[in-house]
Amino acid sequence: MSKLSVLVEVWDFLRERRKWWIAPIVVFLVLLGALIVFTQGSAVAPFIYALF
Repeated sequence: MSKLSVLVEVWDFLRERRKWWIAPIVVFLVLLGALIVFTQGSAVAPFIYALF
């Protein structure tokens, strides 16, 4: 199962169930995960982890 299909399923769920309040939470979690993954091996990592 590809990662893209998971996003499509989440989008379909939000559209069918009218749960639009979940969308900002999902977007925030995806951005936070991407931030952690992309800064893991860089010199910026200590500054990012200090925020949390």
